[in-house]
Amino acid sequence: MNTTQAETTVPETVDPEAEYQQLSTELLRNTKIRRHRAAVQALVEERTILSLPAVQRALIVDSRKGRAAQLTELSGRQYALGLDEGQRKFLGLVLSMVGIGITTLASMEDLDDRRLPIILRAILRLAGNDTIAVGTRT
Repeated sequence: MNTTQAETTVPETVDPEAEYQQLSTELLRNTKIRRHRAAVQALVEERTILSLPAVQRALIVDSRKGRAAQLTELSGRQYALGLDEGQRKFLGLVLSMVGIGITTLASMEDLDDRRLPIILRAILRLAGNDTIAVGTRT
């Protein structure tokens, strides 16, 4: 009697860090307008928002060149994405950089120490300035 063992295929484990880096690279590569690119870069740096599946479903579209960010899709869905208050305020500021929404700069006072430098760097990118450094004052 001849028996064969069933081949068990072990699915490749997906490295979340590598997947996030690939997504980030693709989104930035496929974003050509400076203000949109600054906004996408801010979301990439902030990470917690872009890592959420609900945000990815609302934001990311497949294009001929790969995945791309469709920022306008986030505007009406901010409260349905499962974001906490800090994430919503950050997203509001990011969307305002591309002309979506009416978030004022005054809401920057509500950002934590991690998100504030990200927004400041995004504003500098938006202005086309790569000479001013954002960091801790000594």
